[in-house]
Amino acid sequence: MDAAPQPGTGAGTAAAGRHGELGAGTPSSAGSATARPRRRNRHGGARQRDGLTNALGWFSIGLGITEIAAPCTTARLIGVRDDARSRTLMRAVGLREVASGVGILTRSRPTVWVWSRVAGDVMDLTLLGTAFNSERTRRNRTATATAAVLGVAALDLWSGERMRHAPGRRAVHVTKSITVDRPQEEVYRFWHDFANLPRFMRHLHSVQITGEGRSHWKVEGPAGTTVEWDAEVTDDRPNELIAWRSVEHADIHHAGSVHFRPAPGGRGTEITVELRYEPPAGKATTMLAKLFRKEPGQEVYDGLRALKQIMETGEVLVSDATVGSGPHPAYPQEEPVTR
Repeated sequence: MDAAPQPGTGAGTAAAGRHGELGAGTPSSAGSATARPRRRNRHGGARQRDGLTNALGWFSIGLGITEIAAPCTTARLIGVRDDARSRTLMRAVGLREVASGVGILTRSRPTVWVWSRVAGDVMDLTLLGTAFNSERTRRNRTATATAAVLGVAALDLWSGERMRHAPGRRAVHVTKSITVDRPQEEVYRFWHDFANLPRFMRHLHSVQITGEGRSHWKVEGPAGTTVEWDAEVTDDRPNELIAWRSVEHADIHHAGSVHFRPAPGGRGTEITVELRYEPPAGKATTMLAKLFRKEPGQEVYDGLRALKQIMETGEVLVSDATVGSGPHPAYPQEEPVTR
């Protein structure tokens, strides 16, 4: 670890002079590292699967498997003549259905996959309309299949609209503050160089700049997992504020901001981090992660304390209790461990 922090070179410019999803609320002041996570179940932009969406996902998988495994039977049920062409078409449609179902059930925010079902419904209606005009088609069965697809399409469309407009249900909001005995401009420059973030955010493997205002994040998760996503800077006010959010279709949806303000009494800079994120599997995963010190609120708290040490002393001092990844008794060594 360097003896003193080096000024950052800048991680990117402001996107369009606008806030990220968090906005710039007035944070509470703190003279030392303080934390009070606030869990909000009815705020934020995260959109989640509901019972209907889950049902559509399982329906899509079940229908797709049937079309792949029994294309002859499926073709006859919808009134289409069983031949090589129809069997190939049934299998192709089945693969599409299975892909949509898996996407819906494995994504915490499967808006795109739900709308892919709507697009598939339009395709199916087009194929059924073409088949209905064929002399080899049993039109009564094709008409029944068309009515069924129209009903499912209505459910898909309704589910897609609900997910697009409904507020998030599992968003977690964390706010933490600390006072650093360094000038405001110096602290801002250090944070603004995103390559410095892994130096004090222990869970961060790397942050790579990929373009103007864009970066790729690689983070250590619970149980040795690794999560990656792309983020964009949404607001950048020199020496005052940096705000960011994950880009669309990211596996982990989050938004954050860091505020830099003069500390009362000329004691340096007050740093306040606001973070809103969507736990990949809800509150149960968040609670489990806490046991292994991988919960974002804990990581931000520890990261701010490490940042304070880097800015004020040039290195991070840790005890045996913080060297290991899991909870265990602390046995301090004669000399502090540095990293």
